[in-house]
Amino acid sequence: MKGILLVIICYFIGSIPFSYIFPRIFTHVDVRSKGSGNVGATNVFRTVGIKVAVLALAGDLLKGVLAAWIGTSFASGWLLVFCCMAAVIGHCYPIFLKFKGGKAVATAGGIVLFLMPKIGLTLLLLFICIVYVSRYVSLGSVTIATFLPITAMLAAQPPEYVILSWLLAGLVVYRHRENIVRLRNGTESRLRDPA
Repeated sequence: MKGILLVIICYFIGSIPFSYIFPRIFTHVDVRSKGSGNVGATNVFRTVGIKVAVLALAGDLLKGVLAAWIGTSFASGWLLVFCCMAAVIGHCYPIFLKFKGGKAVATAGGIVLFLMPKIGLTLLLLFICIVYVSRYVSLGSVTIATFLPITAMLAAQPPEYVILSWLLAGLVVYRHRENIVRLRNGTESRLRDPA
């Protein structure tokens, strides 16, 4: 019963749509009707600017950190995995926005930074380099998602962390499936392109 309650709590934490809330509060903009329509920090950046995007990103990262903290403080093993995945699924499919949310990157990033800080920081640096050179946020996101489980295995992380890494990577790639098609077709929007 305790485990089920923790998973539900983490799902509701993940469902808090900071990338929707902050633009509405500060600019009265509904990001679902602007730009790509995605409830994520990248679309917030494109539609309302960097200041609100930073707040949204911080909020989404914090959701992952909080879920990982709950998982390590009140659970362990597979329950930790379920708590973390519940938060990311909540971010992607939030009950508060009719199950239409973001693409999992920031919340998953918060989890990785909390549980595997060296790997998280390394992948963050890789992400920044890719986005700086290519200006494709989606390319950076998919690339670090692909490398996450590989680096977790190479770094001999605990089995539950490795499994969690595979699950997070799979969800991030799945949520970016349309971006991947656009990247292959050369029609993906770059970071500074108008929405």
